[in-house]
Amino acid sequence: MITPDIAYQACRFLHDTSLMLLWGCSAFLSVLASASISRRVWPKFTGFVLAAVIVAILTTAIALPLQTGIIGNGWVDTVNPATIHDVLFDTTAGRAWQVQAVTNFFLLLAFLAPRHLRPAALALTAGLGLASLTLTGHAAMHQGWFGFAHRLNDIVHLLAAGSWFGALVPLLPILRLLEVEECRRDAGRALKRFSNIGHAAVALVILSGLINTALILGRLPTNWASPYQAMLAFKIAVVTCMTMLAIINRYVFVPRIGRQPQRALAAIRTGTIVEIALGIVAIACVAVFGMLEPA
Repeated sequence: MITPDIAYQACRFLHDTSLMLLWGCSAFLSVLASASISRRVWPKFTGFVLAAVIVAILTTAIALPLQTGIIGNGWVDTVNPATIHDVLFDTTAGRAWQVQAVTNFFLLLAFLAPRHLRPAALALTAGLGLASLTLTGHAAMHQGWFGFAHRLNDIVHLLAAGSWFGALVPLLPILRLLEVEECRRDAGRALKRFSNIGHAAVALVILSGLINTALILGRLPTNWASPYQAMLAFKIAVVTCMTMLAIINRYVFVPRIGRQPQRALAAIRTGTIVEIALGIVAIACVAVFGMLEPA
């Protein structure tokens, strides 16, 4: 039987994935890609971006009654207006939901912004949406300066992960532009910038992830009898595979573009698609173990 807990985990997965894709994709096209590349690529993502915005808004709306059911007495309280009111105004989860609802309102306004401003506006609002996720969950388990440092580290982790994962999506059409004569130079420059920023993003994901593990567990997740530690260890293994693929793409196949362009680009595209799939698995893991007792 599907419980509010399971439904909320699915909701978290869809919400986090949509925000990470919006943040990484929009930041890439507004900061790393030239205006000419962005103008070519962005229209291809209009439907994708609209779908992600709708998913982010709908999952936020659904999250509040689901949280109410988890805090209360199951499904019956998910439709109880009085209980929902109490959770909304009298709990930390409710106050965090209010912040997330505001960020989603601005996310919708960003999508309606003029086309030339839309990528930057969506990057900003999606980034704020990701940062607001730290108001609940394990990042909110500490108080005072220690709690502030924990949240700050979690924000870094989310933004770095999103900039890596989300940027992989527009990378695919940009790789195809390397085969178009008039776009080759700008596409190559965008690829190089992504590679440089990617090094920093991957390093921040790993470092902030280790810090989070230390803050929550105080040690490495080696007790696989614990569901939380087992899923965390699996997520670490998935991110390790993503990192290895990124290294192979950057240091094995990118240098071969000049000598064997078709084979090298095909290999990079395949590696990128696998990275995206692994990223989705990692987000799913977080959506589940983020609700488990960290023991």
